Amino acid sequence: MANETIIDGQEIVQTFWSSWPFIRTIVTVIAAIVIFNITVSLIKKALLKKAKSKRQISNIKIFSKVLTLIFAVVIGLLAIFSYAGSWSGLGLSLGLFSAALGWALQKPITGIAAWIMIVIRRPFEIGDRVIIGSVRGDVVNISLTHIYLKEIGGIVAGEENSGRIVLVPNAILFEQNIINYTLDNDYILGEVIATVTYESDLDEAIKIAEKAAEKVTKEIVEKFNRKPYTRTYFQASGINVNLRFLTESRRLQETTSDVTQEFFKQIKASKNVHIAYPHTEIVYKGKK
Repeated sequence: MANETIIDGQEIVQTFWSSWPFIRTIVTVIAAIVIFNITVSLIKKALLKKAKSKRQISNIKIFSKVLTLIFAVVIGLLAIFSYAGSWSGLGLSLGLFSAALGWALQKPITGIAAWIMIVIRRPFEIGDRVIIGSVRGDVVNISLTHIYLKEIGGIVAGEENSGRIVLVPNAILFEQNIINYTLDNDYILGEVIATVTYESDLDEAIKIAEKAAEKVTKEIVEKFNRKPYTRTYFQASGINVNLRFLTESRRLQETTSDVTQEFFKQIKASKNVHIAYPHTEIVYKGKK
């Protein structure tokens, strides 16, 4: 008797479910919305914990809106096929829709994935000086789709800011090398090269070079106990004195210029060191 009651109850539920497609659709949609909201809420909270700036918080909100838009399309298809009772058609439609959406949004989706990688792995942060592919610059903003770099070089030579902002798509981060000047600290190695003649006193030239760099970078030398040093190489018209010194990455151009000027002044004051340069001498000998 109890078994008959259970079977009758199941038949009533199945009959009701098949007879009222509208109710079935409403229940399915509500269940999908609840599951989606819980999932998005958990993802959003996890990302917000790692966000440090207002822009990053804004990017997370934009990301959640993108997910909501995609969900709205999917839930619309879910409601239509649930009402019609054709779930095989729903699977086929979702498959085609996913393929088309994935193809159309390949780069944006890759960009979002790269943004998540930046947030989690921290290969660079706002304020870091980086090279991405062929672009050099200081990171001023990291959005959901692009990295904003305050360009270094470009229309000017050297390591100074040009004043232009370069937008680098996040998607290329998986394809290009990333060089971070300031990942460990704010200091890098600078270099000034001078060619002295073979007639010059090389030992004195080396001392002059190292003294000039040490004078300009005195505070850094004292802070890190790392003095400037030289490397020498033969050239056709003289010997290259490659002077290397530690400097702040953002003051590389300025410090290099100061070291060059100090180096030149001390060479000019020396009688035993002469800078080699391309020139032609014409010696005329008259008749004896």
